[in-house]
Amino acid sequence: MTSSFYPPQRTLMGPGPSDINPRISSAMARPTIGHLDPLFVGMMDEVKGLLQYAFQTSNELTIPISAPGSAGMECCFVNLIEPGDTVIICQNGVFGGRMKENVERCGGTAVMVHDQWGSACEPQKLEDALKLHPQAVAVAFVQAETSTGVSTDVKTLVDLAHRYDCLAIVDAVTSLGGTELRVDEWKIDAIYSGTQKCLSCTPGLSPVSFSQRAVDVIKKRKSTVQSWFLNLNLVMGYWGSGSKRAYHHTAPVNALYALHEALVILEEEGLENAWARHALNHNALKAGIEALGLSFVVPQANRLPQLNAVTIPEGIDDAAVRTALLNDYNLEIGAGLGPMAGKVWRIGLMGYAARKDNVLLCLSALDEVLTRMHAPVNQGKAVSAALATYAQ
Repeated sequence: MTSSFYPPQRTLMGPGPSDINPRISSAMARPTIGHLDPLFVGMMDEVKGLLQYAFQTSNELTIPISAPGSAGMECCFVNLIEPGDTVIICQNGVFGGRMKENVERCGGTAVMVHDQWGSACEPQKLEDALKLHPQAVAVAFVQAETSTGVSTDVKTLVDLAHRYDCLAIVDAVTSLGGTELRVDEWKIDAIYSGTQKCLSCTPGLSPVSFSQRAVDVIKKRKSTVQSWFLNLNLVMGYWGSGSKRAYHHTAPVNALYALHEALVILEEEGLENAWARHALNHNALKAGIEALGLSFVVPQANRLPQLNAVTIPEGIDDAAVRTALLNDYNLEIGAGLGPMAGKVWRIGLMGYAARKDNVLLCLSALDEVLTRMHAPVNQGKAVSAALATYAQ
């Protein structure tokens, strides 16, 4: 007979999911009520307001999609892109490639603007593409590229998109709650994120937000949205305002309790304080990593604090180190993807995981494992370097 599953207590410092705040786990265990219960509908309204705070927007259409971040991405594209549309996509990692697949599945044409993995999207390349393709209706790019740890200048790219009369679609899966993001001030038209990164919530929900300009495009579509489940003309009836909601789907009630609690925690801390906490813990990790003798792939100016791509020392087996960290320390860090596979580790400092004890655990564990494997590192230097940063 199959027995119940009891996972070990891991420290999650990979590219996601991140460590879950115990308050969120507790919230998920609360009694399930109906997804059209008036009390639940009231909580839904609070979730919308809290998401508006997290995104820094007054967009009325700001809701969590009842599926992971990839569904948030698909929601943006299937609602805004019609067959025959041209979309310019800036790609500097894995997730720009996924945008391309979404555009093509919508019957659109994706014009790719490539930048090297580990580099930010280059504005001049985007402008050159916009000049070459005046028929383009949208520009899409990733703010925080999870595969490389690169941050891209959102405001500059959005301004370029609007200058050429294009909508701006932004992937904020790894940035929401972790680094500066201002949807209204930067005039982003459509944006999506995930709950399992800097919000420290469980995987399975995707916050999205659409400007009025984007909503107008959705309402004036010539073709039917190819996805029934993600059709915002239908979903808006369920997530609308007031007590009368049109039944669309059975919302994941307990998962939404968790998101509500995660957003309450973010509001209690203060958004800018959360951004500062991620930066502080990154700086401490950076000091320790460099004291150990390792280096970062991404230049400091474009480096995400919450996702750190660290170069693997010559001759060291990537998988062997990650396995040792998991088995000996219950610590998870991530492998590289695509051309970075086997060359980098991705160390996450997201949400509840972005704290001092995690940074010190990660550094001491890496120090011990790499020393054991005879890597050319400076043994015993990392933790003290991090502590010195915290003391400043």
